[in-house]
Amino acid sequence: MADALGSQRDLFDVPEDVAYFNAASLSPMLHAVREAGEAALLRRSRPWTIREPDWFTDVERLRSLFGRLVGTDAEGVALVPATSYGLAVAAANLPLGPDDQVLVLADEYPSGIHTWRRAAGPAGAAIRTVTREAGQSWTDAILTAIDERVAIVSVPNVHWTDGGLVELDRVAARTREASARLVVDVSQSLGVMPLDVTELRPDVVVSVGYKWLLGPFGRGYLWVAPEHRDGRPLEENWILRAGAQDFSRLVDYGEDYLPGARRFDQGARTLFELTPMAVAALEQVLAWGPPRIAAALAGITAGLATRVAAAGVGVIATEPRGPHLLGLRVPGGSADRVAAALREANCFVARRGEALRVAPHVHVTPADVDRLVTTLVAAL
Repeated sequence: MADALGSQRDLFDVPEDVAYFNAASLSPMLHAVREAGEAALLRRSRPWTIREPDWFTDVERLRSLFGRLVGTDAEGVALVPATSYGLAVAAANLPLGPDDQVLVLADEYPSGIHTWRRAAGPAGAAIRTVTREAGQSWTDAILTAIDERVAIVSVPNVHWTDGGLVELDRVAARTREASARLVVDVSQSLGVMPLDVTELRPDVVVSVGYKWLLGPFGRGYLWVAPEHRDGRPLEENWILRAGAQDFSRLVDYGEDYLPGARRFDQGARTLFELTPMAVAALEQVLAWGPPRIAAALAGITAGLATRVAAAGVGVIATEPRGPHLLGLRVPGGSADRVAAALREANCFVARRGEALRVAPHVHVTPADVDRLVTTLVAAL
């Protein structure tokens, strides 16, 4: 492709002697994001330069950027600190009754599991944990498990340990057939894999901002379907109320909320130090476009899978899997030794469950890939 996205190493703050394959844990930082943060700190150090409209301008810009990323406008977007916060909003506003079930995946990220366990207990509901049979995809396992007892389906787009794919369109259709609600955690896919909430029609979507969205730690995102936007927020902070822009009228204590999903924003959502960084990050992700990012990362992970398989290393999730994550299974008893050897070589992956998780971004070069493969083979 003439517009294929090659390595963008020069845009990232990653030294040449570092091979970083752990974007699924914490993304490398773009120079533009760091510079936005430095400028924001300088501005924050001079509070007399911050005007009342500035409490609202950047957050609305950020809300609009995230809306574009999920195929819609700003109205359904809330700004939250973490996926756990967004999932707590979902749990507080999606009904659960006695004998209902919440469907989750085995070995899923802990925040969701703990959230749904807390919600299920008082309601008399239960957790249904989906596992896969040998050779079975996550999608087929989920479709088989959804029945009339399931009230909420809470799934990711890819499994966080090894990149195993969940085909959200098929899961969404089956969820609607069962009259259940769909909650999607896209923390390990959004920014790489395209998502259009108007087509998918989920109830709630949550994502952190510091992984594939390349933003700062502490800024996450929540999208809420229109039918849930009049729900109950977790907090009652001042800036969520209609008329909050008029600081002279704050002690009128208006009861009406701002429109859309803004009522679900976290307290202190303005985050003068972090919001400009998040804006710069989403602007770059949108400029590249998730399809081009996905194509670039698919090429890296496919090449890696071929090379390590030839060296006797198993790929945990072969197909279908996300284009940007690769779970490797090394021979029994050698995982700690291999991980230590990689760290010694300034080559960074992650241990997740039984997998060595490889998660490149577009900063990765062919030399990085060579270092990973060479070090891995030597360690074995």
